[in-house]
Amino acid sequence: MKIIVDFDQCEANGVCVGIAPDMFDLDDKDQLHVLEGDVAEDRVAEVEDAVAQCPKAALRLA
Repeated sequence: MKIIVDFDQCEANGVCVGIAPDMFDLDDKDQLHVLEGDVAEDRVAEVEDAVAQCPKAALRLA
């Protein structure tokens, strides 16, 4: 699975970073970065939580 970010929707609120800080990062310009290309099987539940809690619904798994 991969994390897909809709940058037109993302406001860089950082909710995902708070839930999975080793999977997401915000840079100095408040741009979201996905740190891991593929989501490991043992991390899917955590990333699904980050996706579900995104206030702008800017994240999805594919």
